[in-house]
Amino acid sequence: MNDQDQAGAPRLALVTGASRGLGAALAEGLARRGSHVMAVARTVGALEELDDRIRADGGQATLAPMDVTDPAAMQQMVQAIHARWGGLALWAHCAVHAAPLAPAPQIEGRDWSKSMLTNVEVTRGLIALLEPLLRLGNGTALFFDDARGGQKFFGAYGATKAAQIALARSWQAETVQTGPRVVIDAPAPMPTAVRARFYPGEDRGALTPCRDEAARILDSL
Repeated sequence: MNDQDQAGAPRLALVTGASRGLGAALAEGLARRGSHVMAVARTVGALEELDDRIRADGGQATLAPMDVTDPAAMQQMVQAIHARWGGLALWAHCAVHAAPLAPAPQIEGRDWSKSMLTNVEVTRGLIALLEPLLRLGNGTALFFDDARGGQKFFGAYGATKAAQIALARSWQAETVQTGPRVVIDAPAPMPTAVRARFYPGEDRGALTPCRDEAARILDSL
């Protein structure tokens, strides 16, 4: 099975956390470049709006309103990809939980547990599930390093994102000779909803638009 068209665009690109921000911008950019995009997120309305934008631009998408923390749903998704496509050309992992900022001694256990689940355990599980599909599709896995490690009040987010990237870097080192290709990008600050929670009152006009950053990332691939 050839998972790329004659222009080199992936046949199927999976974006986890595709409803808004960088995930949505990557989904739109991939669709413009000829990919069929599978967009995964919990927010149905935001996914439908994304689908409208992709179709208005002449692209194609499959909406997957799923919770990445549900192992059964992720297994179902993988089985559907294998049955329909046989392989996967790109996986962009944008799903993240951003816990409220708090001093380290005051991080709530519920916030910590959800951060560990979404940012670390989900990543481990998806790597295990998707690696065979990426191998079949001669594919690429794409992660984003924005851990903000050591910054005050970022303990929950910084620690769990750093753990996610450490896992991705190990996988990257392990697959240099065998594939799949693993890419870790450090995006520029963008006016996302997550950043607005972290930096309220920030001049968002000085930030890089998500669409521009998505284009840079896809060009680099």
